[in-house]
Amino acid sequence: MCNIALIGCTGNIGMQVAEVVRRYPERFRFSALVCGRDGAGLRALAEEFHPRIALCASDLPEGLHEVFGDCDVAFIAAGGFAGLRYTVAAAEMGKKIALANKESLVCGGALVTELARKHGAEIVPVDSEHSALFQALSFRRDAPFEKLILTASGGPFLRYSEEELSRVRAADALRHPTWHMGAKITVDSATLLNKGYEVIEAKWLYGAPFTKIEAVVHPESIVHSAVLFSDGAVLAQLGYPDMRLPIQLALTYPERLPCTQPLDLVALGSLRFERLPEEKFPCFTLALEAGKRGGTAPTVLNGAAEEAVRAFLAGGISFPKIAETIRETLRRVPMSGDTCYGSLAEADSTARRTARQLLYGE
Repeated sequence: MCNIALIGCTGNIGMQVAEVVRRYPERFRFSALVCGRDGAGLRALAEEFHPRIALCASDLPEGLHEVFGDCDVAFIAAGGFAGLRYTVAAAEMGKKIALANKESLVCGGALVTELARKHGAEIVPVDSEHSALFQALSFRRDAPFEKLILTASGGPFLRYSEEELSRVRAADALRHPTWHMGAKITVDSATLLNKGYEVIEAKWLYGAPFTKIEAVVHPESIVHSAVLFSDGAVLAQLGYPDMRLPIQLALTYPERLPCTQPLDLVALGSLRFERLPEEKFPCFTLALEAGKRGGTAPTVLNGAAEEAVRAFLAGGISFPKIAETIRETLRRVPMSGDTCYGSLAEADSTARRTARQLLYGE
C-alpha cells in the first residue's frame, strides 16, 4: 500500500489524484490531505478517504514533518510559489516527490535539486511534457541525450495579430483549445509563460543547458514532448491531452496500469509542428532570460506573473500588460545569487509588492 500526502487536494490536479486513488484503492491511500482555502472540498475528501491528517494550509504546523512523516509519496499539487515550501520540506525528509508544482523548480531549482541530492529524495515529474521526457528517457533523469524537445499547443491566440491580442479578455484566454486546467495555468499557457517555465524545469530535472532544450508549437497536443539522441533518433510520448496518465504514472512507474483512452493513430490524421513565435509572446522570452540569469531572477519573474495574471483575470489589465508588468518588475527589483529559501521568499515578496505598485499604484 502506497501512502500519499497530497498538497493541493482540492485543485484541478489534486482532484485527479483522488480519481487514481478511487480507481486503485487496493494500491493507494491518502495519509494526508492539504488544501489552500476550500474547506468544504477538503471535508468532502476527508470523509471519503479518511486520511490521518486533513488541514487547510493556514492551519499547518511550521515544520511539515507531521504531514510528510508517514507518507511514501509527497504529491505536490499546490499552485504558485507557495508550493515551494512543501517541496523543500519533502526533499529535506528524503521523500519521493511527485512534482506538479512548476514553481518549485522555476523559483527554487538550485535549492530543491541540491536538497534532493543531499537527502536522497526522488523527484518524479507530473507535468505532461516532463512526464513525456521522463518516459522517452526510460524513466532516467540522468540518461544521455542531444536535445529535449518540449511541445506547446500555442494556446488560443497563436494566430492572433498584435492588435487582436490587445483586445482579448480573461474569458478568451480561459478557452484553451486542447487542455482543461486551472485558471492561472491556462492564462500562462495563453501567454506561453508556462512553456518558458517548462524550459527552466527541464534544466533542473535533466541537468540540461538551455542550448539543449527546444520548444516547438504542436497545435494538436498529441505529442507531449520528445528527446533527440546522438544517433539522430527521436523518441516521443503520444497520447490524448489528459493529465490522468502522467498523474497516475508518477505513482506507478515503471509499472503501467489501465488509465485513459488508448490513442487511435488512424483517426488522428496529420500532426503539425511549427516554430514557436517568440516575438508574439514576450512572456516566453522573459522566462528564458530570467532562467539564464538564475539566482532570484526566476522568483521575481514568477511573483510578478502571479500578480499580473490575478489582475488580468479580474479584468483590471489588458493581455499585453501581463508581459509589461513582468518586464518592468524584473527591471526594478534587485537580483541576488543567493538561492536559500529565505532569499527566495524575500525576492517573491519584493516582486509582488513591486508588481502591485505597477498595477494599482499601491
